[in-house]
Formats: sequence, structure tokens, C-alpha cells
Amino acid sequence: MTQTLLSALTTAAVGGPAGNFIEARTEAEIIEAVRSADAAGESLLIIGGGSNLLVSDDGFPGTVLKIASDGFTVNAEDSCGGVAVVVQAGHNWDALVEHAVRHAWSGIEALSGIPGSTGATPVQNVGAYGSDVSQTIAAVRTWDRERNAVQTFTNSELKFGYRDSILKQTTVNGSPRYVVLTVEFQLPLGRMSAPIRYAELARALGVEAGRRAYANDVRREVLRLRASKGMVWDAADRDTYSTGSFFTNPIVPAAAAAGLPDDAPRYPGGADGLIKLSAAWLIDQAGYGKGFGLEADSVSGGRASLSTKHTLAITNRGAASAADLLAIAREVRRGVVERFGIELHPEPLLIGVEL
Repeated sequence: MTQTLLSALTTAAVGGPAGNFIEARTEAEIIEAVRSADAAGESLLIIGGGSNLLVSDDGFPGTVLKIASDGFTVNAEDSCGGVAVVVQAGHNWDALVEHAVRHAWSGIEALSGIPGSTGATPVQNVGAYGSDVSQTIAAVRTWDRERNAVQTFTNSELKFGYRDSILKQTTVNGSPRYVVLTVEFQLPLGRMSAPIRYAELARALGVEAGRRAYANDVRREVLRLRASKGMVWDAADRDTYSTGSFFTNPIVPAAAAAGLPDDAPRYPGGADGLIKLSAAWLIDQAGYGKGFGLEADSVSGGRASLSTKHTLAITNRGAASAADLLAIAREVRRGVVERFGIELHPEPLLIGVEL
């Protein structure tokens, strides 16, 4: 029997064989596959677009469930002047964003170009350029594996945080308690974007931060900016063979931020006076520039490296293993701790491996 390799299902193109591979195209098939795996006592790994997973070279011994449900429904306009869009978990995220912009549904245009499936977006509270999905998600419908029943979470019940949610908090080794079935977005109607909160994007659009721009202009500029950083999937560009940003931006007490150089980027980090730092800046200033690891005598033997376009992505140069990508990650994390005393934490799910 031919085994399915996880390297063929992930954007980093690493990972060994799946013990049992199932592709589910409908909600009923998703629930049946999950119930069958649980009844058999098998470990379960959920895969959508595979853009946020780093899987062991030994593979995954249990059931790997590929969520391939597709499509969305649009409810009639409500009294608030918006639309409610219920999206299947396996629907391609950027295809949804493109459709929204073309049909004057505002609010998710700054999230253009992010790879992966829609069902994965609430798990990590996916975000970019000053926007994240928690700002537009109304509800998430899931299969609760502990209760063996459907459970729907409202926005407040999802406990969204920076790259975090109750869905992520209840996921262990890539195996979630709550399997996302559909995601409902509440999107205002209009050609204008949500307020532009990210300075780099505002400059690219020629507007002041906090102002709005035409949503189609926002999408165009976000795609351009992401492509310049190797963050838009391109089969011909090795810089895009990654999990995207490998490390989250650290959120630290003000005292820890005060010890950094004056030119270190600092952003509000939420409650209690916390400060968000730039992981990319810390990596670069610790001596790990774009392309670190390309040398044949590097920790990865040149098979993996930081992107040549952006220091936050760890890329497969063509023959890398998961171990090679982790070697780069460990070295970068070690160097940042040594230089600044700040520990970086991975953004992708690490399956069968540890940093």
C-alpha cells in the first residue's frame, strides 16, 4: 500500500508518512472520520492547507485527516449593513478574501495572500498588517470530540488573543478537541477597507495610519508586500517553502523592553502595560540575516535557511528535512536569548518534534 507523505501536504515540504490518511470533503465525512479514529483509539492530526505545520521526518503514526470541504453561503444583508458569510473549513482562505474584495465585503482585505484553509484561521487567530480574523468572526461551528457532539462558539467564547484562541489552547500535539466545521464571518458592506492600522501598509497606500483606503488597493498592496517577503506561495520560489513566520513577536513586560536599544521596534502588547517586540528585528540584530544557513557548513548543511527575503521564515531550499529546519530555528532562538535575553516561541504547530 502506498503511504501518503506529509511532505506532500505541507508548504514547508517536510514530514514523513501518515499512518492512515483520510480526505474528507463534507461535514458528515469530517465527523465520521474523527469519530472512527477516536473509536479506534488512534491519534489524530488535522490538516487543512498545511501551511502552519512542521511534521517529524518519522511522520505521524495515527490518522491524518485532510479537511477538503469547500464553498460558502451568504445570508441576506442584516440591519447593520453587512453580510453573514458561513464558510466551509476546507475552503481556501485567500480565495475567500479575493471574493470578499470583489463583492465589496469589507474587513478581511489586509489578510490577503495568507496560505491555508479558512478553518485554520480562528485556531491561531490568524493576522497580518494590523488585522486579524477575530475582528470579523461571528461564530465557529465545531465537532467536540470529548462530548461527541457539535458545538458552536461565539466570538467572545473563542477567547481570542495574539495568535491564540480556545481552539488552540485545547489542541495537543496537533490533535484538537474541537474540529472546525464552518466559520461564520460578519462583514460590513462597502468598497472601503477597515482602518489601516499598520504603518508599512499605510505608507504603501499613501494614507495616514487609522484611515481607510479602497479595499482592492489594500489587497493589491498587501499581496505585493507579502510577495516581496516570500510570504505568498510560489512553487518556483524556494523562499515560499516554509511555515510562514516561524516565530511569534514576543510580548514582554515593559522592563524587559526597556533593556533593548532605542531603535528596537515596540508596539502596544495589550493589558498590563505589556510591550510587543519585533521577532524579525531581534533575529537580524542577533546576527542572523536573510539567507542565514545557506552555507554548506551551516547547522543545516545548506539544505534549510532563513528566507533570503525575510528573517522570520525558515525555508526548505530543496532537500531539507524537518530536522534541518529545526536546526536553524534552534540556532536562531539560542542567539536571540544570548544577545537580548528574550526567548522566541514558534508559531507553527510542531508535530512529533520539539524546539
